[in-house]
This record gives sequence, C-alpha cells and structure tokens, in this order.
Amino acid sequence: MAQIKLQADGLNLADTFAFSGTVTGAGGITEADTWRLTSNLTTTGAYLTANLERDDTYGNGLLGTGMSESSGVFTFPSTGFWKVYFQMNWHLSTDVRWANNKISVTTDDSNYNVAAVGATNGNASAGYECSCATEKIIDVTDVANVKVKLYVSCVSSQATYSSTSDNVVFATFIRLGDT
Repeated sequence: MAQIKLQADGLNLADTFAFSGTVTGAGGITEADTWRLTSNLTTTGAYLTANLERDDTYGNGLLGTGMSESSGVFTFPSTGFWKVYFQMNWHLSTDVRWANNKISVTTDDSNYNVAAVGATNGNASAGYECSCATEKIIDVTDVANVKVKLYVSCVSSQATYSSTSDNVVFATFIRLGDT
C-alpha cells in the first residue's frame, strides 16, 4: 500500500493511492438532465415557453436533482460550470433557406442575452428537413439569477418536429464541475 506523502502545500496528487471504503469529493459529473418539446410549434421566431417535458423514455438519464422549468425558463439546481446543448430538427414545408436556434442567458434573473446560435439551411433538394445545434458553457454563480431560455426561428412560419418519446427538439444540461 502506498504511503501518503504530506507536503507543505498538501498531498502530492502525482502519487498513486489505493483507497478502501468510499471516496467523496473527488469530482465528476453530478448533474445531467434532458428536456424536449412535446408538440409541433409553428412560428417565425419564439422562445419555447410551453409543451416542454423532461426526457422520460428509453433509458433516460437523469442524474442528480435536474433542472426546473417554468414557462420556458430553466433554473439550475446548483452552482458550477454547466454545459447547455440545444438541438432542433425542423420539417420545412417550403424552400425557406434558413432556420436557427439560440440559447439565451440571464445573470440577473431579468435581462436575457443571446449566448449561442446554431443555424442551418433547408431547401427542396434536401427534402425540407434540417437540423441545427448550439451549445454554451455557463458559469452558474447564483442559481437565483443565472437562468436559460431556448429560442427557435425560421425565415417563414414553419412547423418543427416534436415528440413525447424521442428527443427531436431538445436541450441537455450537464454540470461539468465547481465554479
């Protein structure tokens, strides 16, 4: 068994340690959650404010407390660095040329700013199907003030795909570590 070598500034983490029992505080992902849109949305641009549900099918992977959502505002359960990934899949009924999705963030529970944008093109030769994704790493320093909203837009009013059993228009939230 390796001996613990104490140094003036703490443990030498380059050493190899053999542990017995439970090790806590060693880091790792402690939160992961996925939310999705459950009904088609027809819009030229709007925040997702309704018809959102936590992924609850096919081996869903909720880790930890998970996000809370109210009228499209997502609240983080704990501080830390969080990765937010947002993907949408559109079914376009005309040759519209573009669609995009956005992650908006507030740090004061009031003023939202676009923090990440995904964009795509759709046309007749592509079968009017398109998908785009965007992501943002957010430093959540205060769960009461740092929040996220999701936005979708298209050059003309189009319908998105949605599902109550598949992640078609969805966001994934993963806590990467301490702030």
